[in-house]
Amino acid sequence: MPDQPLRVALFSGNYNYVTDGAAVALNHLVAHLERQGIEAIVFSPTADPPAFEPAGTLVSVPSIGFPGRSEYRVALGLPRAQRRRLEAFRPTLFHLSAPDLLGYAARGLARRWRVPLVASFHTRYDTYFRYYHMAWLESGVTRYLRHFYRPCEHVYVPSESTAQVLRDQGMARDVRIWSRGVDADRFNPGRRDLEWRRALGFGDAEPVVAFVGRLVLEKGIDSFARTVAGLRQCGAAHRVLVVGDGPERVRFREQLPEDAVFTGHLGGDALARAYASSDLFLNPSVTETFGIVTLEAMAAGLPAVCADATGSRSLVAHGESGFLVRPDDDAGYIDAVRRLIADPALRADMGAAAHELSRRYTWDTVIDALVEQYREVLDRHRMDVVGGAPEGAGRRGVLVDDAALT
Repeated sequence: MPDQPLRVALFSGNYNYVTDGAAVALNHLVAHLERQGIEAIVFSPTADPPAFEPAGTLVSVPSIGFPGRSEYRVALGLPRAQRRRLEAFRPTLFHLSAPDLLGYAARGLARRWRVPLVASFHTRYDTYFRYYHMAWLESGVTRYLRHFYRPCEHVYVPSESTAQVLRDQGMARDVRIWSRGVDADRFNPGRRDLEWRRALGFGDAEPVVAFVGRLVLEKGIDSFARTVAGLRQCGAAHRVLVVGDGPERVRFREQLPEDAVFTGHLGGDALARAYASSDLFLNPSVTETFGIVTLEAMAAGLPAVCADATGSRSLVAHGESGFLVRPDDDAGYIDAVRRLIADPALRADMGAAAHELSRRYTWDTVIDALVEQYREVLDRHRMDVVGGAPEGAGRRGVLVDDAALT
């Protein structure tokens, strides 16, 4: 089998119709591939207007709004026209980024066409049901995810803490790290803007506690609101800044003090200014696999108080750059934030440490590492085909028997 160039077909549940951490990472990936002369094509649901212009070639697939969360789309598979477009592209690697119908269809095609298959794990979908009174579904979803990911040569996760969870669950044969990066030219303490703070009604010396993210239950907004209520009860003077939008905005607004400031969605330099103009960052989410918002806050020089869970556990140095709190410990969140509010010197020291830690993460470095792992898969696949590996040979083979995965 002659050497083949790397040509990547990426299948995404959301590439650019909503701005979230997964979409940002995937667009950085495709842009980086193209700068390196590596061809890529993306298949994903789309919306009009998109949240931002996509990197690379984006092929729209049919989709419907997700029930109760219409801002997200559910792909309806890979119809014939899109399949012909994929076949004409002649991919040498399939990359799945969501365990949906589109991903499942692509998974089947990769196995039939004998194209090596990898996946990235962006969200702990199985944990979402805890927030919608359907926790009984969690074990079934975990079984499905295990079935979905097991045929993949590699499954990439953004943090070691998430990797360990997947290994413990037997989620995949080979779990690898594809970390995340941050644009240090954009997200840095120099973006702090006192005039902007004053325009929002914040005093120069008032500690501002920031929340950044989608306003949905699984981002821990109830925990955030309980923490703020506890701070008010103990007399810890502070203000609240909420950056983001989503279906739970009204509920969240009602839970917070009247003087809390909601900016709506911000991006680019406006988002960087909002981070740097705050004083500390609170992220109680347990569904993150990495926590790009936490990394951005750290780059802006904010100490972070986060759930001691996947993602944040790999970013925050407890007691050095912020605090990690047991997810169900409301008193722990209140105490950690109160300490930072009461001690400006501690805030400054932890913020400086957070900024220094963030310097480890650059997009070029982490994506170069991923491309090397792509090439490892391609080389191994080439050796297996030349060596005549039998069908159903597992991790080193090109086909896997579904019966062995249940």
